[in-house]
Amino acid sequence: MKWIWQHKNWCDFTYDPSKLVEFENEFHKNIGIIYGVVSHLESDSLENLKIDILTQEALSTSSIEGEILKRESVQSSIRKHLGLKSDYRKVQPNEAGIAEMMVNIYQHYDNPLSDETFFLWHKMLMNGRRDIEVIGDYRQHAEPMQIISGNFSAPKVFYEAPPSTQVRNEMERLIAWYNFQIDNPNGMPSLIFAGIAHLYFEIIHPFEDGNGRIGRALVEKAISQKIKTPSFNSLAKVIDSNKKAYYDALQSCNHSKDVNKWLLFFAKILLESQQYTIKMVSFLVQKSRFFIKYNDINERQSKVLLRIFDEGIEGFRGGLSAANYKSITGASAATVTRDLQELTNIKALTKTGELKYTRYFLNLIDL
Repeated sequence: MKWIWQHKNWCDFTYDPSKLVEFENEFHKNIGIIYGVVSHLESDSLENLKIDILTQEALSTSSIEGEILKRESVQSSIRKHLGLKSDYRKVQPNEAGIAEMMVNIYQHYDNPLSDETFFLWHKMLMNGRRDIEVIGDYRQHAEPMQIISGNFSAPKVFYEAPPSTQVRNEMERLIAWYNFQIDNPNGMPSLIFAGIAHLYFEIIHPFEDGNGRIGRALVEKAISQKIKTPSFNSLAKVIDSNKKAYYDALQSCNHSKDVNKWLLFFAKILLESQQYTIKMVSFLVQKSRFFIKYNDINERQSKVLLRIFDEGIEGFRGGLSAANYKSITGASAATVTRDLQELTNIKALTKTGELKYTRYFLNLIDL
C-alpha cells in the first residue's frame, strides 16, 4: 500500500468542512472568553499566565516524546528569555532549548513562515545534542525516515516519510501554502488551517529529530497568526493526556488524502485545550484573591502556599504532606505542625486523613 506522499497531488487533502463548522464557531467563542478574562488581569497576573502556559506547553510537548524535564528549570529559562527576573539556576541544554523555542514562537508569531523559521526552532530544540548529524537544516541521510516500534527482532514500521532528497521541495510547497493561507482573507478557517498545517508537516517529517515538537509549535504559530495575537492554548498539555488517540488520528492519514478523522480529533483536542486554558485563567484569579484574603500569614506559610500554586491546577499530586512542608521551609517538626494547624484553622487549607496519611489542599471554594 502506498504512503500518502506517494500519491499524485498528495497534499490536496480532502475533508468535509460542514462537519467542522460548529467546532470553528466554538473555537472563536472560546477565544473571546479567554481574552475577555485576560483583559481584566493585572499586569503581574497576565505575566504569570504567560509564563505558566509557556512552561506547561514546554514540559508537555517534551513529555509526549518521552522526555521529562524539570518544571523549575524550564520556568527559570522562560523567564530569562522573556527578559524577566529569574533565579539563574543551572539549566540543562534541552530545558534551555525548548524554553527558548517556546518564547520565540510567542514573541515572533507574526513573522512569515520560512525555512529559516524551522531551522532556528530546530537549533534551539537540539541545543547540546551531539548525536544528530544535521542541526539547523533538513535531514540529508540516505536511510529511510521511518517511525518504528517493537523490538529489534520484529520491528513494525508505522510510517515512512518522503526520502531526504525530496524534503526540500516538499517543505517549499508547505511554506508557500501556509503563507498563502495567512495572506488570503478568504483562506481556510483557523481550526482547519492549523490542523492541516500540523499534519502536512508531520507527513514530511523533515528533520532527523524534533519533528513532533516542531509540528506542535507550528500549530501555535498558525493559530496565533490567524487570530492576530499570541494564542493562549494548552494543546500539548491535552495531547499528552491523549497520546494514543493523537497518534492513531495522525496514522489514519498514512495512506489516504482523506483527513476527516484527523481534523475531527484535532478540533476536539483544540477545544479541550482552550477549556484547560480558561481553567488556568480562573486559577490565577483565585490565586490573587487567595493572597489578598490571607495576607497576614507568615513567611514560611506564604512560601509553601506559593509553591503549591506553582504546581498549577492539579496542585501537589496526592496533596501537601507535613514532610513536603518541612522540605520546602526547613522548619522543625513542631513548627510545621503549628503552621499547618493555623492554615487549617483560617480555612486557607483543607485537611484529609490522619497521622502519616494526613494531606492538605488549597481551599479555593470560599474566595
